Amino acid sequence: MHTPGVPLPSLLSPAEFRHPQANREVLLGDAVVGYALTRARRRTIGFTVGADGLAVRAPSWVTLSAVDAALREKADWILRKLSEARERQQRMEGGRIVWAHGAVLPYLGEPLTVVLDPSHGFTGKGGALVSAAPASPPQEPGAAAPEGAAPTEARSLHIGLPHSASPAQIRDAVQAWLMRDARRHFTARLDHFAPLLGVRWASLRLSSAQTRWGSAKADGSIRLNWRLLHYRPAIIDYVVAHELAHLRVMDHSPRFWDTVATVVPDYAQLRSHLREEPAPLW
Repeated sequence: MHTPGVPLPSLLSPAEFRHPQANREVLLGDAVVGYALTRARRRTIGFTVGADGLAVRAPSWVTLSAVDAALREKADWILRKLSEARERQQRMEGGRIVWAHGAVLPYLGEPLTVVLDPSHGFTGKGGALVSAAPASPPQEPGAAAPEGAAPTEARSLHIGLPHSASPAQIRDAVQAWLMRDARRHFTARLDHFAPLLGVRWASLRLSSAQTRWGSAKADGSIRLNWRLLHYRPAIIDYVVAHELAHLRVMDHSPRFWDTVATVVPDYAQLRSHLREEPAPLW
C-alpha cells in the first residue's frame, strides 16, 4: 500500500540517444535513437557510431522503412556502441581540466601540477619549466599551508605567468610547453624504433585531432597527436611504432600487426587502453 506523502517510484523512461543533426528517429529495444540520415551514392546502407551518436548513409532508392529495419537488425550492436560512446564522453567530461593555479593534468601517465610562478623571470608568452622535485599541495596565493601538510610526489610545471592570469592564458602556456615537449619526445622515439623496423621517417607534424592519434604516408611523413603526452610512455611507443610500421605495410592486415609486434609485443593491451581511457578535455 502506498503511504501518503511518500512519492511513488517513477517509471523508468526509455534511454535516448540523439545525434546533433538527427533528422530521423527509431525505437531500438527500449531506446529511442535519433540518427542523422544522409543519402549517398552507394549500394548498401552504412552506419557509424561516433561521439555525436548514430549516423546513417543510405542509397537514394532505399525506403525509410527499409533503413529503420536495417537498424533494428543491428540494434544490439548499435546500442552497445552508443552506450560506450556516452560513457566515454562522461569520463572525458569528468576529467575536464580547470585552468587555474594548482590544476593537475596527466603527463606521461603521471600527475603534473600547474604552478603559476612569475618569480622565475620567464619572458614572452609565459615560459614553462618542469620541476622533478616533490610539489606541495597547491595553495591560493598568500594562503598559509595547512599545519602538518606533507608534500606530494607529483611533478610540477612552473609557468611564468602572474596569479592574475586568465584560464585561457594558462591553458595556452601549458599547451605550448606540451607541444614543444611532445616534439622532443616523439622525435626520440621515432629515432629509436625506425632502425628496429628497417624504415626511415622524413618529417614529423603534430596533430590536435580529437579522435585520431596518428597517421603515416608512404613518403615518410609522420603525424602524431600531441595529446599522446598525457599517456604513459609505453602507450606512446605503441602509437609511434604503429605509424612507423605503416611505412612497411600501408594497411591493417595480419602482416601489419605482425610487424608492430616485432617491436611492441603487447600492442593489443596498449591499444585497448588507449581506446578505453580518453585524454582529458581541454
